Amino acid sequence: MQVNMFTDGAARGNPGPGGYGVVLISGKHYKELSAGYRKTTNNRMELLAVIRGLEALKLSGIFITIYTDSKYVCEAVEKGWVFKWKLTGFKGKKNADLWDQFLVLYPKNRITFRWVKGHAGHPQNERCDVLATQAADNAKDLLIDEGFESGSYN
Repeated sequence: MQVNMFTDGAARGNPGPGGYGVVLISGKHYKELSAGYRKTTNNRMELLAVIRGLEALKLSGIFITIYTDSKYVCEAVEKGWVFKWKLTGFKGKKNADLWDQFLVLYPKNRITFRWVKGHAGHPQNERCDVLATQAADNAKDLLIDEGFESGSYN
């Protein structure tokens, strides 16, 4: 089974209100996910999009291609940085709480990351951007990014 996952994160100010958007496509199946947070950062939302997308999958052992416009997320995994960060307890690195969540999900499937240029007309990336920014702008339903607001993300 092959799943294509498209992700994006946004923050209005950095930090500020933020959101993520995810589009999952597998064969005839299509699903969108999004949520907004009252205070967070762009990088946290980029990473949280990937996490929420992986959590939404019901099967394991599948092939997943994750398309993201976040070099932070893409390169951290594809260049192996995050695995080294984990070995050093994420010393001096931000978003350790989210990277820990990602690292629990990562080995369950065969994941490849592909970087796509943001705001360049890629249909699914543009859709994820709309989902993320709409979620960030939904002032009445914003969630709390516990990791960020508690300061435990460092």
